[in-house]
Amino acid sequence: MDTTVKDNITAQDVRFMEMAARIAEENIDRGGGPFGAVIVRDGEIVATGANSVTLTNDPTAHAEVNAIREACSRLGTFNLAGCTVYSSCEPCPMCLSALYWAGVSRIYYGNTQDDADSINFSDRFLYRELRKPQVERAIPCIRIKNAGTIRAFEKWAEKEDKVEY
Repeated sequence: MDTTVKDNITAQDVRFMEMAARIAEENIDRGGGPFGAVIVRDGEIVATGANSVTLTNDPTAHAEVNAIREACSRLGTFNLAGCTVYSSCEPCPMCLSALYWAGVSRIYYGNTQDDADSINFSDRFLYRELRKPQVERAIPCIRIKNAGTIRAFEKWAEKEDKVEY
């Protein structure tokens, strides 16, 4: 097995990756995309997810995001610290960001960005866009300075019983 980081990949890791791969393959037969994910904590499966973008008309319904939603719901938390993610493919920028926001401890993946690109699931455009200054991006990002928006931040900053995340 080829890994970028020299890691002690266990038989259990391989089993969970095979599960993510199986979810991805079975999802194709249901009309979804070829992506699957498994979230594990302490050796137990917390949630699984499959890509349902075209099935639900939701561009955010990637396998990892669906698995995150399910895991957080089951665990009753927005923080997945201590969880490991097994994804059939290297997470796209959105999924990688979501996994960071969720606080997972480790991510294993099967296929690479190049593998995804070879079947027309390319993230290269997004990675290039993120490196550009806002004024050069394909979708204009224009700030409208507004007293109301900063008031919400000020209110949050003053809130004594807020739940930090």
